[in-house]
Amino acid sequence: NIGNADGMGNVRKEELYLASIVLKVPQKQVKVLDHPDLQDGFGKSWNSKLLSKIIEEEIVNRAIDLVITFDNYGVSGHCNHQDVHQGVRKLLQDTSHKEVDAWELVSTNILRKYSGPVDMWLSLLSAKFHLSGLVHCLLNEHPRRSLAAMAEHKSQWVWFRKLFVSFSSYTYVNCLKKIN
Repeated sequence: NIGNADGMGNVRKEELYLASIVLKVPQKQVKVLDHPDLQDGFGKSWNSKLLSKIIEEEIVNRAIDLVITFDNYGVSGHCNHQDVHQGVRKLLQDTSHKEVDAWELVSTNILRKYSGPVDMWLSLLSAKFHLSGLVHCLLNEHPRRSLAAMAEHKSQWVWFRKLFVSFSSYTYVNCLKKIN
């Protein structure tokens, strides 16, 4: 989503394309949505019904069978992350897309969130104690590439984000929980 926070929508769009190059994601697989009712920012909530409709269109048009979204906390408590989660949940409740698997990124507490690569062990142990197949942890084999991709977001690459990305456990490991 172009979002246009602080009037930087077009800049952020170009930065996303540059980051996708670093991550080796083909540009034809990157879609930036510019919707007047989906503007980025704290306090600007997004309609879950609208999100559900947009997500459904993408699922149908691109033959998508797997969706990964934020959990209900949205990693950082950002309202737009939480809204996306609600949009995916609404889609799963309201439609017959039983062929679509949906997974949510598990938010961690603040201590684990800033424990960097140390959290890999905690995440793997945590996933092991969940019922088999409901939680998967994905290790990032190229954390430096992730840092390089984030650095392409020059408009947002300020000192505290550099620290966050460097020390964030999400740079090194992400656990996904199946949405039932």
